[in-house]
Amino acid sequence: MNDGDEQLLRGRVYGHDHDDPDPGPRPGRTYAELVGGPLDGLLLDIHGWRTEEVDDGVALITELGRWPGGRALYDPRPGDPREPGPGVSCRFYYTGDTP
Repeated sequence: MNDGDEQLLRGRVYGHDHDDPDPGPRPGRTYAELVGGPLDGLLLDIHGWRTEEVDDGVALITELGRWPGGRALYDPRPGDPREPGPGVSCRFYYTGDTP
C-alpha cells in the first residue's frame, strides 16, 4: 500500500466508497477502529452487534491485502477496553490475510 492509499482510507468507514461525499462515521452508530494491516485506520460499523459477535472478530474483503479479493483478518485483543454507546467503542487488530 502506498501513501495515497493510506490517506484515502483514514477516517473512512469500511464498506463506504472512496468517492462517497461523506465516507466517515454516522452519528449514533458504534464503530471498531481497525489497527494495522491493509485496512489500518478504517472504522468498522459494529452497531447492534452482540458481545459474542465482537469477540469473534472479522474477515473483511479487500483488494489491498496479500491476496487481492481475499480477506484481512481482524480481532479484538482480550482485555482491551470497550466503551459502550455510539462512537468508536473498541479496536480490532490485524492478525493476517486469507485468500
